[in-house]
Amino acid sequence: MKTKIQTLHSQYLQEKRKNKRRVISCQLIVLGLLFLSWEFFSRIQWLDPLIFSMPSKVWNLMAAKIADGTLFTHASVTLSETIIGFILGTAGGTLIAAVLWWSPFLSKVLDPYLVVLNSMPKVALGPIIIVAFGPGMTSIIAMGALLSIVITTLVVYNAFRQVDENYKKVLLTFGASKRQLFHYAILPACYPTIISTLKVNVGLAWVGVIVGEFLVAKQGLGYLIIYGFQVFQFQQVMMSLIVIAILATVMYKMIESLETILMKRISKY
Repeated sequence: MKTKIQTLHSQYLQEKRKNKRRVISCQLIVLGLLFLSWEFFSRIQWLDPLIFSMPSKVWNLMAAKIADGTLFTHASVTLSETIIGFILGTAGGTLIAAVLWWSPFLSKVLDPYLVVLNSMPKVALGPIIIVAFGPGMTSIIAMGALLSIVITTLVVYNAFRQVDENYKKVLLTFGASKRQLFHYAILPACYPTIISTLKVNVGLAWVGVIVGEFLVAKQGLGYLIIYGFQVFQFQQVMMSLIVIAILATVMYKMIESLETILMKRISKY
């Protein structure tokens, strides 16, 4: 009986791996077809090659920028700003959510302000942030953090509030303090929500940083995009967009790996 169960489990894992390989293969095929179509339609001028360029020209430009170190410099600046803004926004939002859960009175006072901040387009606050922090990296990081901190606060706080009451009652029955209640019941129960918020914040942090670089940067991928637009070098714009897509995908996959590790740890308890 045990051997049969092990065989079935092994077959299930093999089928799961095969399905994963099929999905990845199809994704790569779709990506290849997109680039081939882009190249083909640009060459026959169904797409304006001046505006949309073509993959071969973008690749040649990327190779030249990599060779002289320019692309690495700009990409590393934007990536570091994005990671810092992402961490500050996520950690800050989670911390604020914890404070609001801890103090119901404070949460009632701040609730309308959080709603207003969430509905307000954060990009419109760009000029104020630049004046407050100065035209430098600090203001760009602040833009990246601002876009994610409010949504993180609202989502995580709602998750804290919706934790099953039975978890709380069990701990309170055994005389747990509020700190212990948060540490052993509230926070672990909200790990999936926090991970989901991290995934959303990857995109928000990139948006905030790129917009910040549009406004004040002298380095970074956002700067390359706005400069390429100003001098009508759209292949530089497309190159920068592709690099952003690659880096954002890598960040997203890292968050997915973190999710897998955390879920395995949770399942052990």
